[in-house]
Order: sequence, then C-alpha cells, then structure tokens
Amino acid sequence: MSLINIRALGVTLSTDLFANLNLSIAAGDRIGLVAANGRGKSTLLKCITGAFEPTTGEITRARGLTVGHMEQNLPAGLERLTFREAVLDALSPEQQESESWRADVTLEELEVPEVLRERPLAALSGGWQRIALVARVRVGEPDVLLLDEPTNHLDLEKIARMENWLATLPRDMPVVLSSHDRAFLDAVTNRTLFLRPERSQLFALPYSRARVALDEADAAEERRFEKDMKTAQQLRQQAAKLNNIGINSGSDLLVVKTKQLKARAERIEEAAKPAHLERSAGAIRLANRGTHAKVLVTLEDSAVDTPDGTLLFRTGQKFICQGDRIVLLGLNGTGKTRLVRRLRQAIEGAGEPGIRPTPSLVLGYGDQALSDLSDGETPHGTIIHRFDMGDQRARSLLAGAGFSVEMQGRPVGQLSGGQKARLGMLVLRLANPNFYLLDEPTNHLDIEGQEALERELTVQEASCLFVSHDRAFVRAVANRFWLIEKRRLIEVDGPEDFFAETAMLA
Repeated sequence: MSLINIRALGVTLSTDLFANLNLSIAAGDRIGLVAANGRGKSTLLKCITGAFEPTTGEITRARGLTVGHMEQNLPAGLERLTFREAVLDALSPEQQESESWRADVTLEELEVPEVLRERPLAALSGGWQRIALVARVRVGEPDVLLLDEPTNHLDLEKIARMENWLATLPRDMPVVLSSHDRAFLDAVTNRTLFLRPERSQLFALPYSRARVALDEADAAEERRFEKDMKTAQQLRQQAAKLNNIGINSGSDLLVVKTKQLKARAERIEEAAKPAHLERSAGAIRLANRGTHAKVLVTLEDSAVDTPDGTLLFRTGQKFICQGDRIVLLGLNGTGKTRLVRRLRQAIEGAGEPGIRPTPSLVLGYGDQALSDLSDGETPHGTIIHRFDMGDQRARSLLAGAGFSVEMQGRPVGQLSGGQKARLGMLVLRLANPNFYLLDEPTNHLDIEGQEALERELTVQEASCLFVSHDRAFVRAVANRFWLIEKRRLIEVDGPEDFFAETAMLA
C-alpha cells in the first residue's frame, strides 16, 4: 500500500535539481537517495515533509500519516541541552509532561550509554550529536522516517550501531535516507533512487547492484541515441541524393520524397534523448613526485601514548615502502590519530623517537577537520599565498576543481563540507608530495568524489597511510592493513575480520 505518492515533481533554483520525478513510498520500503553534493537530496526530503514548496508536481500522503525528518545540522541552541533533554525537547509539551519515558525508551533503543545521557551535546563528538538527531526523530514514533546523511561523522562502531538499529525497526516502516556511504547503503536499503535533473532512475535494488543496473541503462541509452543519430544522418544523406536527382530530372515525386525523408530525420532527432551526462562537481587529481628511496618511513618499535604519558600501543618494527597504501585500523581510542600526528611531526622534522623518515620524503597531509584551511581566507587567496603562481593560473586550477569565479572569492568558512574537501585535495596536489598521510579523507566527499580519489591514489601508485571509516574506500584503495590490537600494531591480511568484529561490538 502506497503511503506517499510523488508525481511529476520538479525543483528549480539556480538550475534544475530534478524534474518529472515520480516515486511511490510504500510500507517496508528502505529507499537510498543518491546524488552528488548540492543536487537536491535534502531538498527532496524537505518537499516530502512539506517544508519546501516544489516548482512543479505534487505530493500526496495517506490521511493521518506522520513523517519524521532528521536534518543534517543541530537546531540552534540545542547544543546547550543534555543528550536526554535534546531528545525530550522533540516531544510536545504535553508529552514531555506525561510521557517523558519515551525519551528513555528511545535512548535504550539506540544504545546510548548512560554516562552520555546527561552530558551537554556541545561536549559530545559529532557522531554522538548525529545519533541525538536520529533519536529526536524516532522519539515521536512517526509512520515514515526521512534521514539526511545519518552516518556523517560516525565511526565504524556507530555505523554498525545505526545499521543494527535500522534492522530492528518495524518491517513495515518506510525509511528514506540520503547517504554517500556505499557500504551502509548496501546494508540497509532495498531500493535506490538516483536523483538527476532529468529522468531520475529508481531500482528495486540496494546501491551497488543498482549502480551496475544504472550503468547498464545509461550505456543502453547511449547506444540508442547513437543509433538514432546515425539513422537520422542516413535519412538526410538519402534526402540530399534524391533532391539532386529531383532537381536534375524535374521530378515532383522525388521532391516530395525528399521532404518526407527530411521530416522523418527531424522527428527522430527531436525524439532522441542523449544519455545522462553527470555534471562534475570538479576534478580531483593528485600528484606523485616519486622518490628513489624504497623505504619511506621506518618505525623502530616506537611507543604511542596519550598526552599524559599513558601507553596506547607499541609499533614494533615496521616499514612504509614506496607504493604502499596502508590503512590504519583500530577501535576508537586505540591511538590511530596519535600515530598519524606523530608521523606528521616526524616527517616535518620535529624528531619523534622511534620514527625515521627518509630525507627525500615530501608530505601531503589532510585531516577530517580540514584544519589546514583557514576559514577567513578565500580559495583564491589560499592557492595564491601558498604556491608560487600567477592569478590566472590559480583561477584556472580552482575552476578545474569545481570553483566558480564567485566561489573563488568566498571565505572558506562559507563553503560546504564537500567544497572544502575539494579545495583541500587541490592544495594536496599542488604540494606535489611523494607520501600522503590522510585522516578520514572521504568524510565530506560525495560518491563521485570518493571514486575519483580512489582512482587517483591507485592509478598514480601513490604511497600513503590513511585512516578511514569508509569500508568501500578501504576495500578499493588499501594494499596493506595495519591493526591496533592489544596495545600492539600488527599487520593483517585484510579488513574484513576487523569490520565483522566491529559490527559484533555495536
């Protein structure tokens, strides 16, 4: 039974986000909403709730249907409340008075630790704040859930917790969620909507299988278009020949036939639809300066500890070699970020005990907070001030990375997370490193950007060590796997056992 019907829906802002969208949301649907950053996912969810008026089309809902919508950002002022107060705040004043138990049930359902429930949201990580947003939607027990990027800022354990929670919801409760986490989409969805400016595509499949079907459909569409264009060209060629014969012979019949062939060619050309061409958000390219050194970094049983001196783990003797793409795995709090920081400091010349980089190493560093970018600087200023190049060259590079002239002059602090990430990638490229140290590099990238980064790291044969909670990215990029376990850094054959263990702990 259909609960929400979307007919011929379209939204046009500065450009068409989507048009002629038809979608039926029924009991039991778990729909993954996929599109590049800024292409209308959040807008569509707001249209479904009634918070945004579409340009064209209509949405009808079953009578009495309640819709819960989790947006991406904390409402203003909510960070001052404790976790429990923030969830309670989502209820009506009457419910807060008589049904406060709902908040406790929801916190239990989402397995929020007791110790966190009375802490202000401002004191919690971005991941726990994200779970608080989910809890605020769930506490009202809506008939339909709309979740906008529910896994943003979540580590692997919390992603597994989110997957488990979605699996425990009533089977007939529809869920529509937008996400750039491919493994998460595969785990929790049974339908996938690829949102496009024209001819959005819906498949009754989870993301990876739907992506294969989409690529096949696009290829078939391209073949049909090429065939139609070839047919139209042949008709025009025939018409031209007949026209010449008709003129020379004075045959009215051939003149009429010529007009008929031209008209047929025009009808075919008008009806032919080119295959979808995705508008790129900007190219992601990396450099690989290269080095004659085979061993880039030597770890000589270095101790990694907390700021107060508590030992987290020892590295043992390890070597990072040219061509290695090493992923650093480990549960939260085991010391992944501490090791990354120590590696950075050692490579930049700070002198870290037990870490010996080769003198020819040139570092490309990027962290999940994009802290290397100044919010008060503009993208144009960032490139001009850091690298020896002229104004026109800087503008050309920024345009290639997806930055319009207007965006190039906007403060970095006003850019979206995806735009900041692409600027960070451009800065990395221009540093021309021969070793990359990356902490959650896909955090703000859409699927197109993630796949572009994967290609660059592998095709360029870049040497890197990275930390990532993106399982699809880890599987695509890493060729060595280091795991922090029982205060030791060990090498394992692959990530799957760790992923499975993390899911069991959630």
